Amino acid sequence: MKAAWQKHTLHFKQASGTSRGVLRSKDSYFIRLSQNGQTGIGECGLLRGLSADDRPDYTSTLDRLMQQLENEEKNLLPSLREFPSIQAGLEMALLDLKSKKHQLFPSAFTQGAATMPINGLIWMGDVAFMKKQVVQKLEQGFGVLKMKIGAIAFAEELAILQSIRKEFSPNELQLRVDANGGFSAAQAPIILQQLADLEVHSIEQPIAKGQWEAMGELCAQSPIPIALDEELIGLWDATHREEMLRTIKPQYIILKPSFVGGFAQCEKWIDLVKKHQAGWWVTSALESNVGLSAIAQWNFKQNNPVASGLGTGALYTNNFKSPLYVKQGEIGYEPNQPWQINLK
Repeated sequence: MKAAWQKHTLHFKQASGTSRGVLRSKDSYFIRLSQNGQTGIGECGLLRGLSADDRPDYTSTLDRLMQQLENEEKNLLPSLREFPSIQAGLEMALLDLKSKKHQLFPSAFTQGAATMPINGLIWMGDVAFMKKQVVQKLEQGFGVLKMKIGAIAFAEELAILQSIRKEFSPNELQLRVDANGGFSAAQAPIILQQLADLEVHSIEQPIAKGQWEAMGELCAQSPIPIALDEELIGLWDATHREEMLRTIKPQYIILKPSFVGGFAQCEKWIDLVKKHQAGWWVTSALESNVGLSAIAQWNFKQNNPVASGLGTGALYTNNFKSPLYVKQGEIGYEPNQPWQINLK
């Protein structure tokens, strides 16, 4: 086997705001494998300042992994558990090596016969910018909107949600919000009630990760479902995952394969949350179309009816051309459209 990795910087079409700051570019690392005339590519979707493996030894770990692959060492995925984005990228590359035309999980989706609902994402910014995005997403036919909150005054964010709800009932439009841990444990109960008054579907990570007891109290008392996102980061083994779920008892978890170690690890999480009678959905971690396609293909195979967060492929000026498309709030795959993966 021949193995190599390459860094590729993706550039946002416009600055995208979160409660952790404004994003203008994002680095992804691609693993490329070749063996017996076949090639495979996988994306390591690292997010600076958030991924558990945002560490100084990230690229040296990639270097070592390439040597191990070329030496045909086996069962390398478990050794990468503290580097979940590399673990996910390697799993993706190995699956792609055995695939045809980057169809890692062949299905009605990759045949172009089925699509999946996704949420339209509203990035943080000033009121005018956020309202403009809402209008665009509604015009594009989205039935689910997810708004990032916690960066500007919540009263202004609430006013935007109120204006949407005045025009669209919960039966017509599902509203979700993502706080990215932006509120304090003291603020959160008041905010949760205000969101419940607008029949918001759910809130992701209302308070910062690591406050298991406080988050557990919120989940027990919240008038709307709470979904855990950042809370999953850095939980490597089943014992810690079980302890977290048992303590917090969330209504949902959000699975980002690049954050939790790939598809096999996502499936372990799904087994756990089913045991705890909670739900889940999948979200991308701002991957390029390479990672986004693999995640969408895997997600379709899970038969989860909940709308996912997989519509971020159009964010970049230098994304790769792919068979993916978004239409009327659904993500689809046109198998006759070619891939153009030009890594520079």
